[in-house]
Amino acid sequence: MSQDLTVLGLESSCDDTAAAIVRHSADKGTEILASVVYGQTDLHSAFGGVVPEIAARAHTEKLDISVSEAMRQAGLGFDDLDAIAVTAGPGLIGGVLSGVMCAKGLSASTGLPLIGVNHLVGHALTPRMTDGIAYPYLMLLVSGGHCQFLIAHSATEFSRLGGTIDDAPGEAFDKVARLLGLPQPGGPSVEAEAAKGDPKRFRMPRPLLDRDDCNLSFSGLKTALLRARDQIVAEKGGLTRQDRADLCAGFQQAVVDVLSAKLERALGEYMSRTRTKSPTVAVAGGVAANKQIREGLETVCARLGSVFLAPPLRYCTDNAAMIAYAGIELFDSGHRDDMTLAARPRWPLDKSSPALLGSGRKGAKA
Repeated sequence: MSQDLTVLGLESSCDDTAAAIVRHSADKGTEILASVVYGQTDLHSAFGGVVPEIAARAHTEKLDISVSEAMRQAGLGFDDLDAIAVTAGPGLIGGVLSGVMCAKGLSASTGLPLIGVNHLVGHALTPRMTDGIAYPYLMLLVSGGHCQFLIAHSATEFSRLGGTIDDAPGEAFDKVARLLGLPQPGGPSVEAEAAKGDPKRFRMPRPLLDRDDCNLSFSGLKTALLRARDQIVAEKGGLTRQDRADLCAGFQQAVVDVLSAKLERALGEYMSRTRTKSPTVAVAGGVAANKQIREGLETVCARLGSVFLAPPLRYCTDNAAMIAYAGIELFDSGHRDDMTLAARPRWPLDKSSPALLGSGRKGAKA
């Protein structure tokens, strides 16, 4: 990058309220000076998932507190900042709007430039923030609401090789947790149960492996698990702890196998397009925190001679450091927003590819 920059980032797209300050300089590279995240798990636990209205109110209450705490941790004032970056979509519109309005207020009162950031760009650029990898690279963005294989060419240019045509993996984990009476968020709960189970007891389907492309499907896995659960209940009158653990293990192994197989195909497509002899594969998003999924992807990369990068777990889930860093790259490229910046529930990264999940008045979903 051509200049030294220090940016405040805000994130409120789902159920984590976050603020962070990130600095990039020619001599020290990228430094995360502060990162504050307030989760909302306790607020939504009784409802089996995130309630958008509750999330939006909590963001409104915590955003200014997050900013103050991040500034305190970094030991900086607003005069030390170069810009304010904020998630402007995609996400739950109430939460995104809360963050955008907070950022606009800060920008108006301080005179600092405002930068709207695509939440998915934040995840996609996280490996550059943590490991400084060069463009282009193959990115697997795998989270609660998204799953895509992308070629990252720059902070503003992404080519989608494939993605989910229905549920995202994180969404599937959450649904499985609800089917088995496990607490939310479902990812950590199912992973913990799977560690105690036998992945071979229940043979789950591996959707779309018969198709020679990079698209994925996870909805059928949920249905298969539901049928297996109902069959056990009909035969035995209920589930034992071991039954539940084995169901989780079988489901998780199917997700690992599908992602691993599709990664191999995505790597082939990536190498043919970029003519790269030493490809780098990066993974980010909340589901990237799953240890078994990481190990499966890493095994594929090792076998095919690719470099595998996964950011530290705290930067895989939603955080504001990734938004601040994306803001640095966008600012450096000359991007600026003004008070017309709008909150967007949908915001695909690759605008040239056909929508995988359909479209409507709000735009393409992915």
